[in-house]
Amino acid sequence: MSLSHFFPVAQAIEALLHPWAEVVIHDLSTQTIAALFNNFSKRKVGEDSLLEADWKIEIETTHFAPYDKINWDGKRLKSTTAVLRDEKGSPIGLLCINLDISKMEDLHHLLTGFIKPLKTSLPKELFHEDWREKISAFVHTHLQQHHLTLDHLTKQQKKELVNLLLQEGAFRAKHAATYVGSVLNISRATVYKYLSELQLDSLGEPK
Repeated sequence: MSLSHFFPVAQAIEALLHPWAEVVIHDLSTQTIAALFNNFSKRKVGEDSLLEADWKIEIETTHFAPYDKINWDGKRLKSTTAVLRDEKGSPIGLLCINLDISKMEDLHHLLTGFIKPLKTSLPKELFHEDWREKISAFVHTHLQQHHLTLDHLTKQQKKELVNLLLQEGAFRAKHAATYVGSVLNISRATVYKYLSELQLDSLGEPK
């Protein structure tokens, strides 16, 4: 079997991941590069594959897990290699995919800079009366601690949150019940119903 049979596969992979992937096919019989698609490593077809002299492929090996490489320009690559075999199962080539992840790393650093926690706290003079902020922070912390999401809270879990917020004094603020209802995606009347069921009558807001 000629390695050229695998060229369309290499081209399809490169086209799918373009422009971030370079795909190389190595000929094991000559230890040279047989094909090169989206060349950004500055190598050439016909060049030495630079494989280890005593390197051998085990009979059960189909591919090599992703590994890190550094390109000539210093960019980080994530690579993987598949073993190409003929009809008899003998290895005849290698198909290597080199993925340029430098842009992804730049994006990761950018997003990390935006979402990392700030070292400074909220200015007390500006937010000390912002009960909405306090309610939102309390609910968010509770959800994180219990590995929950707002969209999947059960009726009982919402009722428990209302109870916890009351214990924190959240309902002393005017219109707090309305705001809690909007956060938990329930009506104001339902908030009062939960409080009534908990036999709590000091709400800080007229019913």
